[in-house]
Amino acid sequence: MIGIYHKEFKTIPALVVVDSEKEKKALPVVTYFHGFTSAKEHNLPLAYLLAEKGYRVVLPDSEYHGEREIEISTIKKQISFWDIVMRNVKELKEIRDVLDQEGLLLDGRIGIAGTSMGGITTSAALTQYPWIKAAAVLMGSPKITTYAKTLVNSFKRMGNLPVTDEEIDQLYEEIKAYDLSEQPEKLAGRPLLFWHGENDSVVPFDHSYTFYDDIKHQYTNQENICFLKEANRDHKVSRYAILETVKWFDKHL
Repeated sequence: MIGIYHKEFKTIPALVVVDSEKEKKALPVVTYFHGFTSAKEHNLPLAYLLAEKGYRVVLPDSEYHGEREIEISTIKKQISFWDIVMRNVKELKEIRDVLDQEGLLLDGRIGIAGTSMGGITTSAALTQYPWIKAAAVLMGSPKITTYAKTLVNSFKRMGNLPVTDEEIDQLYEEIKAYDLSEQPEKLAGRPLLFWHGENDSVVPFDHSYTFYDDIKHQYTNQENICFLKEANRDHKVSRYAILETVKWFDKHL
């Protein structure tokens, strides 16, 4: 039977989805990050399918989301987007460290994936942690500096931003260190899956596709890099994407 357990990783609320008979055993782990304005429990279907395959799946709530939601304005949450992404990356290490200390991580086999903001988190984390064994980016952008500039420009068109140009420039400098498109060598041949709908109006399809097209030749093992696209699909993960993500980790983790 697949169990769903609430767990605090230090100060990070999360759901852990795992075969209840293996709850206390060391297993390979997939940490899955949700999208902007979503929450951990929204990814339970994918987590269930991975748990059936023998994985421990950790679904954390990002800052200002789910159990961590607080009363802040919509614009405040929107301009905190990149702070949330960078905090997600830092918290991934905290989650991994807790699992390791508790003897629940098998042979360092940890994968990461996510939807939209979670996919952006996944791309960013790959620049920081060589211990990530496999990853899947579902409708996220690996070109985060470019995407940040796109978001800032759209906010400016909507009205005055409550931040200065100097603060915006500082943000661009900060996130450059997490920009996978600026340092694709950090992938080092690790298994990476992209899925994206061709009609995505939120996160540009071409960000992930052009990145994939540029870096796929760097892979000596072409089975470790894959791009799946769906025509007429907007910013919503399909069942096909979920099933292919499960297959990806089952093969590479």
